[in-house]
Amino acid sequence: MTDYPPRLQTALEDFSFITTRAERQEYLIQLADRFAEVRVPAHIATRPYDEQHRVPACESEAFVWAVPNPDGTLHYYFDVLNPQGLSAMAMSVILGEACNGAPLAQVAALNADLVFGFFGKDISMGKGQGLMSIVTLVAYEARQRLK
Repeated sequence: MTDYPPRLQTALEDFSFITTRAERQEYLIQLADRFAEVRVPAHIATRPYDEQHRVPACESEAFVWAVPNPDGTLHYYFDVLNPQGLSAMAMSVILGEACNGAPLAQVAALNADLVFGFFGKDISMGKGQGLMSIVTLVAYEARQRLK
């Protein structure tokens, strides 16, 4: 496995023990229920959001912000405008918990294919593209800071 942030590696390992689609869906819904923990606060951004933060190809209208921490790492915030966008919310929670404060090089190394580790190989193409774009944007923000 790539040198991902340790919390992300742990989350991927936890998901590897899930054996049924129903169990996977239940766990992802539980994650989405915690979306408020990573939602962008009003002091960072308010609607209508600047389009530079929009996740391309995401049907759930997701947005990502990366705010520098004093130690040079980043704190990620998200919003998902579609209230039915539970998968985008769950992916945001996973990435927020795993990448906030993580070394930039580890976040920059994220591969969008990690989405399949959480959502399975049978995810629809549209949903998969949107989720992969969330991962890609998070990694992009870290790469930009490394330059």
